Amino acid sequence: MIAIINYEAGNLASVSNALSRLNANHIVTNQKEELNQAEGIIFPGVGHAEPAMESLRTNELDQWLKDTNKPVLGICLGMQLLYESSEEGNSEGLGLIPGTLKKFNSETKKVPHMGWNTFTEVNTDHPLVSNFDDSEYFYFVHSYFAPINKYSIANCHYIQDFTAVVSKGNYMGVQFHPEKSGKAGSLLLQNFLDYVHYTDLET
Repeated sequence: MIAIINYEAGNLASVSNALSRLNANHIVTNQKEELNQAEGIIFPGVGHAEPAMESLRTNELDQWLKDTNKPVLGICLGMQLLYESSEEGNSEGLGLIPGTLKKFNSETKKVPHMGWNTFTEVNTDHPLVSNFDDSEYFYFVHSYFAPINKYSIANCHYIQDFTAVVSKGNYMGVQFHPEKSGKAGSLLLQNFLDYVHYTDLET
């Protein structure tokens, strides 16, 4: 079973619908007891970083996320909150991945980066993105971006290069919205489900 974290900052219905289309058993919850019973966690998010972090702290989900060894997939803001901090209100993140989110320079192009874009580079050794190249389009909506570092497994370009997919240990994140990205997004979610199933079999 997959648990989608409900922390008042998620695009919950669209993520749930995407999992239903994949026939994936899932729940939407903010209860740690139910999260503990799940095999994998999806950490969605839209909106601003600081209120989202405050909502996590209110339900003690911030510490739960730091402590879990379950596979976690952060989506959009959910991915960004995996990092140490953000220029958005100088807010702190969960600190699970090193780095600070930066804001795109709006003097060059329109911000937010909104619409369809492709990977410019992808590490196909990672199971989350093993069957992708630079031909698939994903749907992005974001004003802040994660700089590229050693944990980046797929990159994208808008104004400058940035991390589109990141992975460190059991934590993975995508800057785009797979639930709104058609067949390519469904394939990425299926990759995550397969990864969760494989990891569960290993333990």
